[in-house]
Amino acid sequence: MSRHIGIVACSAEGAALCYRTICVEGAELLGPHDHPEVSMHTHSLAEYMRCVYRDDWRGVGELMLSSATKLAKIGAEFLICPDNTIHQALRYVEPASPLPWLHIAEVVANEAGARGFRRVGLTGTRYLVESEVYPEKLSAAGIEFLRTASDEAAEINRIIFDELVYGIFRPESAGYFQRVIARMKDEGCHAVVLGCTEIPLLINDANSPLPTLDSTRLLARAALRRAVDYAAFKRCAFARYDGR
Repeated sequence: MSRHIGIVACSAEGAALCYRTICVEGAELLGPHDHPEVSMHTHSLAEYMRCVYRDDWRGVGELMLSSATKLAKIGAEFLICPDNTIHQALRYVEPASPLPWLHIAEVVANEAGARGFRRVGLTGTRYLVESEVYPEKLSAAGIEFLRTASDEAAEINRIIFDELVYGIFRPESAGYFQRVIARMKDEGCHAVVLGCTEIPLLINDANSPLPTLDSTRLLARAALRRAVDYAAFKRCAFARYDGR
């Protein structure tokens, strides 16, 4: 048995990619068709956005905590949230949370450090790019960062909320991201953080001017490692108890 993963979802496309990654890549670790138990709960994205629009991060945290509580009641053992923006509310959630969380920006910062990236570009919603969610974790890992310019942040924010969250992926939008990432490369970035969980559906290593740090899949893989490492520990403990 592996640990039961709880997904506190927000927007559908990013949450679906995270869920699918856990299920598909779980087989690589556990065997054909196998993956840890996964449960997901989400409030309407509109509920989240009403709080975000009025800068009510405590309200965002209350929604996240509501999902966390429901997931704990059905057996989840730890939590992930495949939404970068609402991690701004995690500081309000964790003290009251019934379960521990993996932090998406910490997972990405660890990957950037492991791959030797010393300076990264940051893309995502306007709310995410203007926040300290990534700067705090990147700085703690000794990694420099470059935010998108204000006009770039506005257009990327529009693409995310008008297109990507609805599953709309336009070539011209991919082209816009490519130009922004090329500028970041020119300014000395070694990689780009795809800091919205829908962006990897539009931009990836194949069409990006820089190596990508795919926050969605990196979070899913970190959850898999936590779930499966626990399973390995339990097997070893049982073998010792059983005298093998």
